[in-house]
Amino acid sequence: MSTEVKIPQLPESVSDATIVTWHKQPGDEVKRDEILVDIETDKVVLEVPAPQDGVMGEIIEQEGAIVTAGQVIAHLEKAGKGGKAGGKKKAGKDDDGKDAGKAAKKPDTATAGRDAADDGDDPALSPAVRRLVNEHSLDPAEIEGTGKGGRLLKEDVLKYLETLEAEAAQAPASAAPAPATKAAPAPASAPPPAPSTGPSGARPEKRVPMTRLRARIAERLVEAQQNAAMLTTFNEVNMKPVMDLRAQYKDRFEKRHGVRLGFMSFFVKAATEALKRFPEVNASIDGKDIVYHGYFDIGIAVSAPRGLVVPILRDTDTLTMSDVERTINDFGKKAEAGSLGMEDLTGGTFTISNGGVFGSLLSTPIINPPQSAILGMHRIQERPMAENGQVVIRPMMYLALSYDHRIVDGREAVQFLVTIKDMLEDPARLLLEV
Repeated sequence: MSTEVKIPQLPESVSDATIVTWHKQPGDEVKRDEILVDIETDKVVLEVPAPQDGVMGEIIEQEGAIVTAGQVIAHLEKAGKGGKAGGKKKAGKDDDGKDAGKAAKKPDTATAGRDAADDGDDPALSPAVRRLVNEHSLDPAEIEGTGKGGRLLKEDVLKYLETLEAEAAQAPASAAPAPATKAAPAPASAPPPAPSTGPSGARPEKRVPMTRLRARIAERLVEAQQNAAMLTTFNEVNMKPVMDLRAQYKDRFEKRHGVRLGFMSFFVKAATEALKRFPEVNASIDGKDIVYHGYFDIGIAVSAPRGLVVPILRDTDTLTMSDVERTINDFGKKAEAGSLGMEDLTGGTFTISNGGVFGSLLSTPIINPPQSAILGMHRIQERPMAENGQVVIRPMMYLALSYDHRIVDGREAVQFLVTIKDMLEDPARLLLEV
């Protein structure tokens, strides 16, 4: 008797998914709630667990297949005595005299690597690592993990691939025959050899299918540029007051709250206050209606192994700075592990993107539809500034606000950005809300 393995109910607004990785192959023993397969939606990777103990039967939909909620993708056979599927022959010689234990198809390298990781001897692989291992047919056991407890990280796999490419590039040179000790002189009348116009070395290319997340990012960014009347206004902020305040209280803050005091909490609180004063920036367009949101859900753009994701800080007007820092820290860990859920990514009325962590000095961020604006933070750089007739050196940051001109006028956009600037240059305003 077999049990159907079905695609679970997908999150709202998600119509289908892609099968990314099968962790079990036909004939493998399976325990209840053990992960059978990873499926990828437009936003997150979901894990499909085994509904009961048994033996993996037929796999109907292979990796890369597009599936929908409730679709049958495999069968799970009921385990018989000894943990094997009922009706199977005992280990030994089959009718042809071959060893039945070896009759099963030998798994490929990627499958063997996944099985080794599931045995418990090696650390579990994250979805991003599993994808790289599968795409390049690698054995995780051959790659040194630098994560906690020897966990294999995406960076470890990329470094290993770079090493393989370097070795492959050196192979042709080392395989070339050694030149003769003494070369025969060329005839005097022989013309000099023409310079080679071809490539000097290998010019490899690799074509891989775009992930659903990357395809969805591309779709939404193009949608924003085509449908919104997007403009960007800029300003700059003197970060010295915030940096001085942070330096003064960061040790006590971390000791009291158990989380480091960063810059993002200052920006979230300043943006929340500015959104209260300019509700158009916190609104969105739905058809021919403008929807004014009476709450403040701010998305924080995070770079994850699978691409850019924007988890949402809910009700930021009720959060303390320690709440903001702690939640952002949790989002970062989830993004790295590929464990962000739909509830973490759904909604949002405004977005903050910090390109400064990658060294960006200035940019024009793209709105995240259906929101009407996005704030771009950038690198803090010391620059000469004029203050009271004197030239002084100050740590400055450029700010960029991209907004939808269909709903936000230039006056509101500029004043919104000035409000954030004023609050960051005088942090006491955040406490007094003035």
